[in-house]
This record gives sequence, C-alpha cells and structure tokens, in this order.
Amino acid sequence: MSKQAEQGYLSLIGEAGRTHSLEKPFSNHDCGLTLASIGSVMTLMPPVPAMVLDLGCGSGWTSVFFAKHGYHVVGQDIAEDMIELANMNKAASNLGDELMFVESDYEDLPHVDLFDCAVFFDSLHHAENTEAALRSAYTALKPGGVLVTHEPGDGHSTAPWSVQAMEIYGVTERDMPPRVIMDHARRVGFTDFRIHPMQHDLHSLFYGRKHPLFSRAGMGQVKRVLQMLFGNDTSSGSIMVMRK
Repeated sequence: MSKQAEQGYLSLIGEAGRTHSLEKPFSNHDCGLTLASIGSVMTLMPPVPAMVLDLGCGSGWTSVFFAKHGYHVVGQDIAEDMIELANMNKAASNLGDELMFVESDYEDLPHVDLFDCAVFFDSLHHAENTEAALRSAYTALKPGGVLVTHEPGDGHSTAPWSVQAMEIYGVTERDMPPRVIMDHARRVGFTDFRIHPMQHDLHSLFYGRKHPLFSRAGMGQVKRVLQMLFGNDTSSGSIMVMRK
C-alpha cells in the first residue's frame, strides 16, 4: 500500500498541508536548518551546469534551488499532485527549460547514463525497495557520476511522528543510516563513500542555547560526530556522497 499511499498523501493532508508543501522550505518549523542542509548538499554536487536528477522531489523546492543555481534539473516524484505543485513552484520562480518534472517511480526509472549527479533529499527512506531505488539512481548516472543522499539515521522509523505518519497515511518510514545505504549501494555498484554529519547535529553542537562542548553530554556528541567523520559511526542521520 505504501506507493499508493505516497500517491494519495497530498489529498489526505488537507489544504493546510498542501500549502505547507507548496511553500517549503520556508513553511518548515526548522527552516534555517533545512536551508543549511540543502546548502551543504549543494557544496557536494558537481559544479554547474551539471545534469541533476532530484529523486522524490515532492513539491519541487529542492529542484528549484538547484535550477536557480545553474544546474539542469529533472525533478521526479511518484505522485501526480506533487508534480502539479512542483510545476507551480517552477512557474513562480520564472524557470524554463533548465528544469522539468516527471511523474515516475524512482525504483524503476528509464534513464541510463544521463546525469552527472543524483540526489535523494529526505526521500530514500520512503522507498519500498531501497536497493531498487539505489539501482535506478546508479543506472541513471553517467560513469563517474555522484549520488548525494540526505537521510535520517537509527530511530527515525520509531519516532512518534513517523509512527503517526505510517498509521494515518500508510507511507513508508525507514531508518536510513549510512551502514544501510552503503550495504545496498555497494551491491548495485557504487564506490568511494564519504559520510558527513547532518546540519541538525552540527547546530546542536555549536549553535545551541547552551553550548554543549562544556558538558559531559556535549562531549559525547562531539565524539559521535568525530566517529562519523572517520567512519566509525554508521548509525546517525547523515549526508553521504558516493560515486558510480
């Protein structure tokens, strides 16, 4: 049911939910961190004017950001009504042929050796078949192309908001830490994995109301971030880069 649930999600969340989706990232309660996150992802992408495949793009705001920076972008989503919102976002941003949106299943894409970069921004953890989604991205990339993922870690699927979303809307919510991504990605052919900490973790470390570096808990968090940077912690949410 989850693919059908993804296709019907927008119709179930009501007008307020539709407006929230259309106005992302500025409608997000953590807008600043969302902007920091997409900025971090963009620093890891190939230079413009690369061809970019934005997988599970939803209302298209990430695709719009990429296109306004100078990328040539194809935004993909499984839901027809999300693609309608994405095209509204495109029109509002006065973008032309540098951006297009397609309705399709990212677990079964037709693209072969077409893109320099593919991105899953908070979308891979909704896949029914993670390996099929990664294989689609791999096939769509040119030789030497890169995949960038921004995904939650252990505990995401059991968080109250995830449990509620699965119960009410029937969507898939998975834990998607680096070890899971790397396990599937290696099997489809990706290599050269790099793991980067999430902006949410960096913010809590360095920009929180009470600077945590001077507390025992804070030092533990610093240790976890350092372990991630050196490849010893594969349980947290992360930004990852891998190459075809």
